[in-house]
Amino acid sequence: MINQTRNNRVLFGLRSFGSSVMGFFVCLGLLLGPGIAAGQTAQPTAFNPSEPLERYDNPPAYIYRLETGPRMISQFGPFVSFQVNVDANGNNILGDAANESSIAVDPTDGNKMTIGWRQFDSVLSNFRQGGWGYTTDGGTTWTFPGVLESNVFRSDPVLNSDETGRFFYLSLLESFCDDIWRSTNGGQAWTRLPPEGGAGGGDKEWFTIDKTNGMGHGFQYHAWSTAAPCSFGQFSRSTDGGFTWQSPLSIPNSPVWGTLDVATNGNLFIGGASNFTSPFWCIRSSNAQNPNVTPTFDQITQVNLGGSLVFGGTINPGGLAGQLFLTVDKSGGPTNNNIYMLASVQTGGNGTDVMFARSTNGGASFSAAQRINDDPVNLNKWHWFGTLSVAPNGRIDAVWYDTRNAANNTDSQLFYSYSTDGGMTWAANVAASNSFNPFEGYPNQNKIGDYITIVSDATGGNVAYAATFNFNPGRNQHEEDVYYVRVSPSGTPTPTPTPTPTPTPTPTATPTPTPTPTPGQITLSARGYKVQGQQRVDLSWNGATSNNIDIYRNNVLIATVSNIPGFYTDNIGARGKGTYIYRVCGAGTQNCSNQVTVKFGGG
Repeated sequence: MINQTRNNRVLFGLRSFGSSVMGFFVCLGLLLGPGIAAGQTAQPTAFNPSEPLERYDNPPAYIYRLETGPRMISQFGPFVSFQVNVDANGNNILGDAANESSIAVDPTDGNKMTIGWRQFDSVLSNFRQGGWGYTTDGGTTWTFPGVLESNVFRSDPVLNSDETGRFFYLSLLESFCDDIWRSTNGGQAWTRLPPEGGAGGGDKEWFTIDKTNGMGHGFQYHAWSTAAPCSFGQFSRSTDGGFTWQSPLSIPNSPVWGTLDVATNGNLFIGGASNFTSPFWCIRSSNAQNPNVTPTFDQITQVNLGGSLVFGGTINPGGLAGQLFLTVDKSGGPTNNNIYMLASVQTGGNGTDVMFARSTNGGASFSAAQRINDDPVNLNKWHWFGTLSVAPNGRIDAVWYDTRNAANNTDSQLFYSYSTDGGMTWAANVAASNSFNPFEGYPNQNKIGDYITIVSDATGGNVAYAATFNFNPGRNQHEEDVYYVRVSPSGTPTPTPTPTPTPTPTPTATPTPTPTPTPGQITLSARGYKVQGQQRVDLSWNGATSNNIDIYRNNVLIATVSNIPGFYTDNIGARGKGTYIYRVCGAGTQNCSNQVTVKFGGG
């Protein structure tokens, strides 16, 4: 069980810094990634798969202070992005960086989620650790307890959940061996299952869990890149929930930079690219679910996605413009066991498009590649970090970064689209975030990670992504942070984005009698904190059906706000002690929430 604090990591950094102040300044050419030297402009390249993406470059950096500021809540139309990598008081941490986020959702309680990411305690070093945060209120507030292991190099986090709501976290070590961690309390604490590095594996690993009722129920399947394996092979299996892992096996055609999933009949499908470029492959094992045999791969299908993956492009110089995502429809409906593959690929110019293909016959063949981004064709625009997820009702959700609205062709927004007919047609693309500069906040490494992720449910998708909304005045640039946003088909197209700061409401001092609550209608939670000594309270609610919400503090109506997004910050402004009682109600009604008390300084 892990319960570490950021202060522990700071103290360790002070001890380990030693006498060499220059220890973390390494050759800039190495930091820029393969084939990119200082002063050169990175161009899309066909990456050499023998070159690992993750390597130990810098020791932990000396951290002489930890400054904080308000956490970022970035609203864009109906979409609200909540910062995840916050300190114990819910504040932004100045000077750190976080990216490459992977999300898992409890299928028994959608309010419980966890996100893992690459945690850089200082942008002066690209030494990274296994960061994570959890939420119990549907993503409105997040807790970041620490890292999996303090001052242990970790990268490439991949998270998943089983059908009972247990979370699992696969992590890459400096040795290029992987290990798996489990949480049984909603991501609040983690326990490593095998010994350190005991899951084998290698660089750019991914895993999936068999959630069917067949003989492979609970099995975990693990695949990785050939760039830097822990020992040998490219695939392993655990039949005991991640505690032990069988000897690695090779995969036909050595697909890399992809993901894997299990169909309702227990068949395992692995997707990836060949030598980092096209063609792509969908490879099946129908007997990996049988614990009594060594898995074999009995179907190999070449898939054309209309282009190739990109490494070292101008949009993400030190990393990928996206990897291949494979997922299987397990809805039980007419699209059940369809196999979907999606990737951001270079289709002819210097940019990328989000391309999609589907199989309706168990992976034996795939449709022609289909372009998901619906802006006018411009082969130099970037539609990058494309990823997808299938909802339990068969809806497909896709999100990606997009430069279509950027005159400089680099500032990016998160975009969203969905399909309700098995990927044959897609809804109009919708911008789901404010614009951000992906080049700022680099943690001594020229990339914002290599992927983002989404997990879908019946009504929408839960997205974990990195963005640079927070401004650090000390560095005069924005920071890489991890955000959570919920997307759904009910979202509507939004106007050209403008920067949206954290809300700062203006209280109304008119006393109003508190209405009598109707129990069980609206649920309210509150979190108090201070910004530069001044009191603030974040309120979040769910269950309201009215368009607007009345907010009461100490029996006084202080504001009437829109019910969406179900969040409000009361900028009290007072200092010292104070006690505040909150309740929210449907505007002009007596349908009210529970009462919540927030105290400052024991007041």
